[in-house]
Amino acid sequence: MKLTLGPILFNWPPEVWRDFYFRIADEAAVDAVAVGEVVCSKRMPFLGEHLPSVIERLIAGGKQVRLSSLALITLERERRWTEELARDASLMVEANDITCIAHLAGRPHTIGPLVNVYNESTAIWFEAQGAQSICLPPELPLGAIAAIATAAPQLEMEVFAFGRAPLAISARCYHARLHKLSKDNCRFVCATDPDGLPVDTLDDERFLVVNGLQTLSYACTNLIGDIDDLTQAGVASLRLSPQHCDMVAVTRTFRDVVDGKLQPEEGLDRLTTVYPNVPTTNGFLRGKRATSQSAPDLADRSAAVLGQ
Repeated sequence: MKLTLGPILFNWPPEVWRDFYFRIADEAAVDAVAVGEVVCSKRMPFLGEHLPSVIERLIAGGKQVRLSSLALITLERERRWTEELARDASLMVEANDITCIAHLAGRPHTIGPLVNVYNESTAIWFEAQGAQSICLPPELPLGAIAAIATAAPQLEMEVFAFGRAPLAISARCYHARLHKLSKDNCRFVCATDPDGLPVDTLDDERFLVVNGLQTLSYACTNLIGDIDDLTQAGVASLRLSPQHCDMVAVTRTFRDVVDGKLQPEEGLDRLTTVYPNVPTTNGFLRGKRATSQSAPDLADRSAAVLGQ
């Protein structure tokens, strides 16, 4: 089982962003790393000057590098940037928007979790366009994952296994609106919430997280206890999405469980310490209420991968 580190979804200061990837390059137990701005094109100029050195450091650290595209393209400059990204044949490109596929068709690329691949036919179509791997959307249950993997055995199937699940993206900026600012004059207020801004229900329950244009789950997806079932379902790689915590420790914990050096229950306990005060869940995968996860759930295995 491979491990992939997804792109940083939040607005971190450029130096923090750079140093995060430098440490990942030197210390993280991952096979591939996706880098680039996915959520908001206004953040891109701040990262551009550090991107070449980050890519160089990651490659020197033995990581496969993927360049991530934007998840929503609404402006002319975003369209041009996507075309330029797709023309760069030096690195693998990860498409997070269907618009990007038109420029990537016929050459090897990967599909990110923000593209809606919900059935076998869609996966097979992407394979025909040149996709070598697909990170499936985080809301898919185990049975659907197994069905897609079975229908497209030549594709490397990846599953979103750690991090707040990306649920939606909009042309409107929620962060700016909350602070009574326009999207064009947002003052980059999203940077004040490096792990997203929690949203409460009317009953004062933590429900979602806002990240500029993006909506994520409040609970952190954590499939460390489901690795055996995911392997049986045909999953080849697990995606770990950067959160505001020690992601090197997260990668090492997942690697230890994958390699059999650590029991899943121990891994879950360790991750709870690494990323405290945030509930974890495997609810999407198990088709249950996606708000909590506890150690006893790890022993509650499905009778079979396809739900028989």
